[in-house]
Amino acid sequence: MIGQAPAAAPRSGQLASAETAITIEAGDEIPRLAQLTLRGATTWTNQTGEPLPSQVEVNGLAQPLMWRLDPAACRFEPNRISLVYRSSSPRLSLTWEWRRRSSRGPLEHRIVIRNLSDQPIWLPLQPSFQFVWRIDAAQPLERFWVEKGADAPSSEGTHRDALREGDHWFGVSSTYARPLAHQPREMIPFLLVEQPGGAGAGWYVGIEFSGRTRITLERSDNSVRGEAGLNPDPGPYRTRLLPHGSFETPSIFLGAFRGGPDDAGNVLRRWVREVLNNPRTLRDPTYPMLVNNSWGSGMAVDEALAKRMILESRRLGLEMFHLDAGWFRDVGDWHADPAKFPRGIAVVADFAHRLGLKFGLWVDWTQAGVSTAAGARNVHDPATRGWLIADPPQNWQHSEAFKGITMDIGVPAAHAWAGAELDRLVRENHLDMLEHDGYLVAQGSTHTDHPAAPPEPTTLRQYEDSGYPWVDGSNSTDVSYHATKAYYDIYERLRRQHPGLLLELCNDGGRMVDFGSAAHGDYFSITDIYDPLSNRRAFYDASFVLPPAMLESYVERWPTASLDSFRYMLRSGMMGWFSLMLDSSGWTAEQHAAAIAEFALYKAALRPLIVEADLYHVADRPDGVHWDGIEYFSKVRGRGVLYAFRGSIAEEAAHRYVLRGLDPHRSYRISFHDRGIQNTAVASGEALMRDGIEVKLAAPLSSALVFFSQRQRIRGARAWR
Repeated sequence: MIGQAPAAAPRSGQLASAETAITIEAGDEIPRLAQLTLRGATTWTNQTGEPLPSQVEVNGLAQPLMWRLDPAACRFEPNRISLVYRSSSPRLSLTWEWRRRSSRGPLEHRIVIRNLSDQPIWLPLQPSFQFVWRIDAAQPLERFWVEKGADAPSSEGTHRDALREGDHWFGVSSTYARPLAHQPREMIPFLLVEQPGGAGAGWYVGIEFSGRTRITLERSDNSVRGEAGLNPDPGPYRTRLLPHGSFETPSIFLGAFRGGPDDAGNVLRRWVREVLNNPRTLRDPTYPMLVNNSWGSGMAVDEALAKRMILESRRLGLEMFHLDAGWFRDVGDWHADPAKFPRGIAVVADFAHRLGLKFGLWVDWTQAGVSTAAGARNVHDPATRGWLIADPPQNWQHSEAFKGITMDIGVPAAHAWAGAELDRLVRENHLDMLEHDGYLVAQGSTHTDHPAAPPEPTTLRQYEDSGYPWVDGSNSTDVSYHATKAYYDIYERLRRQHPGLLLELCNDGGRMVDFGSAAHGDYFSITDIYDPLSNRRAFYDASFVLPPAMLESYVERWPTASLDSFRYMLRSGMMGWFSLMLDSSGWTAEQHAAAIAEFALYKAALRPLIVEADLYHVADRPDGVHWDGIEYFSKVRGRGVLYAFRGSIAEEAAHRYVLRGLDPHRSYRISFHDRGIQNTAVASGEALMRDGIEVKLAAPLSSALVFFSQRQRIRGARAWR
C-alpha cells in the first residue's frame, strides 16, 4: 500500500528438528543462541551472546573491530537462520549461521568471515561455538566422551564421569592422536552432558573437522560454560585473511536427547548417515564389505601372493581384495615395484574384477621419501623440499619402508600435485577403493612462505621422533586448518572424478576418526592393533557416535585352538566393516568351512542390521575377562541380533543380557544360531527388556549370535518377521 512503512526485519527465530529446537536472537552487535530445547521437555537458557572477534591485525598493528547487524542481509528460513554483521574499518562481513539438514537429529552451526578490503588481515582465534547454560546448582550432571582407538585402545576408552562444581575439563582431537603418558588420550570430537542414570534429558556437541580441535567444559555455581572449535594451543593463534578471501570456522552440531548415550547415539548415527555419508555408498547392497587385506604378509606381497589371496577370497565369499603397503617402489614413489609387480598393479586389479571382486589399494600419499625415480617426491629435491613441514637433516634416509616426511598439502602446489596424483593412481590401477594412511594433515611447519601463519620463533619446537622430523609451534593449528581444507577439497574432487570409488580413512590406525572425515570417506580403520579384544574395544567405543558400517576391524592371526575360538576371532571383527588380514590358505578344512558359513551369514542376516538398525551397548566395555556384547535391533524389520562374547573366567559359563529397544507388547522368537547351545524360544519384549536373555557357552573366549524376530499379525494369522 502506498505510504505504508516496510515491515521490520525479524530479530529472532526458531530452528527445530524432531528432537532439538533452538531460539536465535539477532543483537545489534552480537548474535545469541538464546535457548536450546529438548522438544516437549527441557530447555537450557544461554546466558551470553556469542562474542565476535574484537580486533584484527593490519600492517603489524592491532585494530579494534566494531560489528553492526545488517538486518537486510539476515535470513530466517525454515531450514536456515543466517545473521550478517559488518565492520566498516577494516571492511569485513561475518555470517553467523545455523541450519537443519535432516528432520531428525542435531542442528549445525558455522561462522564465515570475509575480508572485503584490499589488504591482508590477521585474524585471532574465533571459536566455532560458545555457550553458558543456566543450570540448577544442585542438579547432578555427568559428561560422556569417547577416546580414539589410535595405536591401540586404552583400558578405559569410554568416559562417563561426574561434572562437579569447579570442574575445568577439555578434550582435544587431531590427526596425530599419539598417546603420551603425561597427556589425556585424544577424543572423537564429541561431548555429551546429561543427568545421571541415563533416564533424564541431556545435550551434546560435536565438531565436523579433521584438524586440531578442542572442546572445553566448566561448571561453576548455576552455569555450565564451554566452547568448541579450533584448538588455540599452542598459541598465540592467528590466521591470514587475504584480500577478498574468507575464513570459515569448523562446523559444529548441537543436539538434545532423552535417555542416555545409546539413545542419543541412535539418533546421531542416523543423522551421520543421512547428512554426512556418501548416499551412493549407502545404496550399495554390499556395504559394508567383506575384505581380504594383504598386510598379513607385510611388505612381502607380490603379484603371485596377491593372486593367490584373490583366489582364496573368492573361495571364502569375500568381496574385495585390498593390496596394502609393499606394492610400490619407495615412499613418495607411488608406482609398482617392478621386482614384485613386473606387469603393474592394474593386471592384479583386473584379475580380481574377473573373479567378481573389487580391488583396493593402500597409499601414504602425503609422504615424501628419497627415491630419485621420475615422478617421485624426493625430500632433497628443491620443489618437494619447499612443501615439507621442515627441512630434512642432511643425508636423511627413512627408517620405515612405508613412511617418509609429511608434505603440507595446504601449499597450493602440493595440493595440485596430490589431486592429480590420486586421480592417476585410481585411473591407472583400476581401483574400486583407495586407502590413505600416515599423517595426511600436517601439524606445524617451520616455513614462513606457506599459506598458514609462520610460527612465532619463541614457540617453535622442532624435534625428531623415531628418526622423523616433527614441528610444534604457534602455527600448528593454522597449518592443520589449511591442510584439512585441502584434504577435503582433494577428496571432493576425487569423488566427482570417480563417483563409485570407496575411500578408506586410516592414519596409522585409528587416529583420524572424526565427523569431518566421515563426510569425506566411507569407512574408518579404528585401531592399529587387531586382536579380538582390541577390535571389540575400539568398536565398542566408536560405535557410540559413528555408524557401525563405517567402523572397520582388521582381523589378524590369533591363536585358535578350536572352532569356537576361531569363530570368536572372526566375530570380534564382524560387528561393522570386516577386513581379514592374514593368509587364510593355512587354515584347516574345518576352519575354511566355518569361515565360509560365517561370511555367508554376515551377508544374509548381519549386514542389513549393521547398516540400518539401532545399536545398544548391552554389556560393560570388553575386558577379555568378563562377558561383553552388542545388540542390534531394527524397528523397521522387526529383527535384531545379539553378539555375545564370553570372557576368560572358567566359572562364568552363562550371562544374562537385558535387551533394549523392543516393543514391550510384542512377542519375539529367539533363535540361537550355533547348534548345541540352546533351542529356539519365545518371549515378550517386556520380559526381554526386564529380565533379559541367558546365554550359555561351554568354553572361555567363545561367542554366540542370538537372533530375535518380532511376531506380527498378517491377514488374521500370526507370522514371524
